[in-house]
Amino acid sequence: MRGATSAKWVAGAVIVAMAATACSTSKDEAGGKGGNITVVLGEPQHGLVGQNTAESEGAEVLHALFTGLVDYDNKTNEPKLAAAESINTTDSKTWTIKVKDGLTFHNGEKVDAQSFVRAWNWGANQDNAAEGMPFFSKIEGSEELAPGKDKKPTSKELKGLKVVDERTFTVTLKEPFSQFKTMLGYNAFYPLPKAFETDGAKKFGENPIGNGPFQMDGAWDHNKQIKVKRYDKYPAEGRAKLAGVTFKIYDNLDTAYNDLRSDNIQIVDKLPISAMATVSQEFGDRYIYKPESAVGYIGLPLEQNPEAFGKVEIRQALSMAIDRDAITKTIFNGTRKPADDFISPIIPGYRKGALGEVGTYNPTKAKELFDKAGGVPGNKMELGYNADGGHKEWIEAVANQLKANLGIEVTAKPFAKFGELLDDLGASKYKGAFRMAWSMDYPAAENYLRPVFSKVAIENGSNYGHYKNEEFEKTMAEADKATDPAEGLKLYQKADDIVIKDLPYIPIFTYMSSSAYSKSVKNVEVDAQGRMDLANVELN
Repeated sequence: MRGATSAKWVAGAVIVAMAATACSTSKDEAGGKGGNITVVLGEPQHGLVGQNTAESEGAEVLHALFTGLVDYDNKTNEPKLAAAESINTTDSKTWTIKVKDGLTFHNGEKVDAQSFVRAWNWGANQDNAAEGMPFFSKIEGSEELAPGKDKKPTSKELKGLKVVDERTFTVTLKEPFSQFKTMLGYNAFYPLPKAFETDGAKKFGENPIGNGPFQMDGAWDHNKQIKVKRYDKYPAEGRAKLAGVTFKIYDNLDTAYNDLRSDNIQIVDKLPISAMATVSQEFGDRYIYKPESAVGYIGLPLEQNPEAFGKVEIRQALSMAIDRDAITKTIFNGTRKPADDFISPIIPGYRKGALGEVGTYNPTKAKELFDKAGGVPGNKMELGYNADGGHKEWIEAVANQLKANLGIEVTAKPFAKFGELLDDLGASKYKGAFRMAWSMDYPAAENYLRPVFSKVAIENGSNYGHYKNEEFEKTMAEADKATDPAEGLKLYQKADDIVIKDLPYIPIFTYMSSSAYSKSVKNVEVDAQGRMDLANVELN
């Protein structure tokens, strides 16, 4: 969001407490399996439409409701076929995709080739202002649907999409892109039923009709809960084992964690800082601690506030004045790791120590750079963050470090909800530095660069700092065209180096998955994108 998350932009936690809902251990008629559980969630920013979800909370629910052409292995992050029977290409430019037979949407409608073509055409059309629009820019004809600001689309369909038969369609890209198959697991590429055309995005997003292992169980009850139930016509090999799941929306992680300890909810996949010192002892094997894909930043509004952040020396000084090691050890009790690249350590292309000097704590050098560059106006700056995500402690720690090391007054500004911060950033209303995090949409180095730092992501993506660099754009284009994956990866790393040199955002830490679950459930896994694998969860 990205969002992303996303991907997704990562809220970091979750959003407004409702009455506690205890776990049901009742069995149903589907093979003796079933029961209902409750899990934690934050209020999604937009309606539940895959093409318009670039943040982690909405993506969590969509992951239960929809099945994409590919999914990712929970351990290796390698793409694996899901709704697709086959995805083939001979040149990385023209791709032939065949949808599995027998798949249906939750209203009984068949999932066919047109289901994907329909969804992608809608997402690619700039009139719909979908946050996932940039992901369709590689397909032939995308410029006709998204000609740019103050221009109108001249087509309603991507000319690079062709339905061959009921289950087969082809995708022709503008240039070869070897990672296209990997990309197809992102929720912007989910299918949409015919009902979407009748309902429209707003109505559909309140009570979506998906093709995944769970279906909606009533409409979204905003700021309270989203309920889903097992879709019994889902293919047997992937059918959900639970009868239903309630996504309970909190605004306080400590409240959620206390509910977990009382077994009023069964899974919390984002733990509060207060739990970190004792959670492993209390939950034992039911505490999940592993690397995940997200990178946490301090974002900088380069275009909106050039007087404060326009000079690269100022940005470098800010970065070197932050003690990442102290923050990850003291605030997070080791459940974050200091960031040393814009690319996550679990992604091919990551390079240990890539940030170099600017990622190393050096308050003396930081102060020299800062003063030489003229500092910031009024010797003051603001640091915005979402208060619903457990970020207060580390943001205040950063503010104190900047004050101590650079001699500036830093005010930590809370936004009540993550969506409010994203909205203000998207509208260029907020001109302070801001807390942000990016979780992968799909496991590729490219996904840590284009959705956050490209020009196309300013209007239709997550480039909230409005960073622009023509050398970066050219290098990314060259990387996209590379037919040799190894050569393409080297070029993405070159683009990463350009971003490191310019430092439009300041990487602070990489996320570790810190989740816990009650004794009531088993088979709990959280993937590298921070999404719960709810279809495989069972009651004990």
